[in-house]
Amino acid sequence: MKTEHSDHFASIDRVAQSFAAVDYIASPAIATSVYLGFHLEKPILIEGPAGVGKTELAKSMAEILAVPLIRMQCYEGLDESKALYEWKYGKQLLYIQLLKDKLGEMMQGAQGLAESMDRLHAHDDLFFSEHFLEPRPLYQALHQEKGCVLLIDEIDKSDPEFEAFLLEVLSDFQVSVPELGTIKAKVKPIVFLTSNNTREMSDALKRRCLHLHITFPEPALERRILERRVPGLSDTLNRELVAFIQAVRQLDLKKLPSVSETIDWAKTLLLLNAEHLSLDLVRDTLNVFLKFEQDIATANEQMGNLLQQARKDAEVSHASHA
Repeated sequence: MKTEHSDHFASIDRVAQSFAAVDYIASPAIATSVYLGFHLEKPILIEGPAGVGKTELAKSMAEILAVPLIRMQCYEGLDESKALYEWKYGKQLLYIQLLKDKLGEMMQGAQGLAESMDRLHAHDDLFFSEHFLEPRPLYQALHQEKGCVLLIDEIDKSDPEFEAFLLEVLSDFQVSVPELGTIKAKVKPIVFLTSNNTREMSDALKRRCLHLHITFPEPALERRILERRVPGLSDTLNRELVAFIQAVRQLDLKKLPSVSETIDWAKTLLLLNAEHLSLDLVRDTLNVFLKFEQDIATANEQMGNLLQQARKDAEVSHASHA
């Protein structure tokens, strides 16, 4: 996969261009991390607040490479069997019943216990084989003929024991299955792990990964994101909207508006045929990017100052690019 797609990753600038082609605007830090991760064949541990594009980065990578995206959502209690494989016990029971029904035919003509056992053993391996195995995300990722992008989402929600299990996978891209032996990746997957920092990751896991912290974008980058994701938005409204969101993020809120919520608000304003931000328009649509009543009340209290600051910042940005 590395050789086949090397043109997309010939340089850091080329990485940024490849992501832009699939509507993901990558900052220099993101483009550099992806470039290094691809060439060093190392997983990338992405940290940062929710909604800044961590999961979207993995999706865009899969689109660029034209390979499957295999996503494993982490949660408390996730264990090896749910991440790797489970046996299809119902199918195994049916197989046992079939063996019982056919046992007489199988043993017909057998001379003594030893020969009977030999005939029976001929069917033992099938019972614990891939025919009776339900593949989970890690198992699927190791079996992709042309490789894949493996997204281990919200790794911080899993238990430390599961994190320790991942070390073997991320070190050698192989796992040990007692009934089947060691399974090694046909093509090394490109791995992204995301974390919202609800708990600290272990040093052992961090050593095996490149670290990337994605925070809220600077105004210029956020405007570029809107240009790409909401193309019908006017330049004036784009600047005012981004300046307003940037000002809101300076407030003491329970949840700051994310990039995905900025995009949602831009689509909302476009749907309402807005050309400028107005007091009534903003108040009527605050719930699109603020998710707690307390945050909405805080923003309403500061609405006059926020709008004034947004318009001022939008004019400055416009003048600087005129």
